[in-house]
Amino acid sequence: MKNSVDINCDMGEAFGRWRIGDTTDSHLIPHISSANIAAGFHAGDPNLIDDPVKLATEHGVAVGAHPGYNDLQGFGRRKISGSNKELVNDIIYQVGAVREFCRRNGTSINHVKPHGALYMELAANAELSDAFIQYMRVAAPNVPVFCMGISATYKTAKFLGHPVVREFYADRDYDESGSIVFARDVGRPDPKAIAQKVLRACVEGRVRTVRGSDIDIEFESICFHSDTLGALDIVKEMRDALISAGIQITPAVQAAVIQ
Repeated sequence: MKNSVDINCDMGEAFGRWRIGDTTDSHLIPHISSANIAAGFHAGDPNLIDDPVKLATEHGVAVGAHPGYNDLQGFGRRKISGSNKELVNDIIYQVGAVREFCRRNGTSINHVKPHGALYMELAANAELSDAFIQYMRVAAPNVPVFCMGISATYKTAKFLGHPVVREFYADRDYDESGSIVFARDVGRPDPKAIAQKVLRACVEGRVRTVRGSDIDIEFESICFHSDTLGALDIVKEMRDALISAGIQITPAVQAAVIQ
């Protein structure tokens, strides 16, 4: 059973006057410990980077960059082909944007978590993961990368000695391999059912797959999505269940796996 766990959520995932989901970052941030700030390619713009960075800093929430494919129309959930150099340069560009807004608000980047289809491509693509982690070793050697425990990203980070945080996805289903089932729309999940799923993962280290079997799962952070309908109810139910079980909510940076 875990004594503490991180809760991370994607923030700033809108563009200009356009909004998705049914809640706001200002309502979600008090309930989380790590915020992944959309960096402008799949969502976000200068004002939508600045605002959640400021909010997170005020609430003592760890700030992370959340780079994605250059795909505003598809919200970064469509795969875009490109060379490893091109894709990593896109990541560098986006991390740089979030880093500058962190500096402006008197904080620093605590982690980097790729978004959507790019996250899933990195999970399956060892060469791209190697290029990404090699960049992190140079530009931010002490900044953890968030990823799935079964991913190529995790394996590469461990091999190269880079700090890494494994995630458990509260509002996504799992397959038999321990990977999340990629989805563009999950509807409105039941917050109580999600809270029980999360609590079981923290207490037993197990999760039910889409085929109905139970698999082991290891993680340091729990992820849910701000664009999931009912996101505010989801995080409140999760927090209540975890705290009632004696599990503290703390940023995952200190729990990052290095070797």
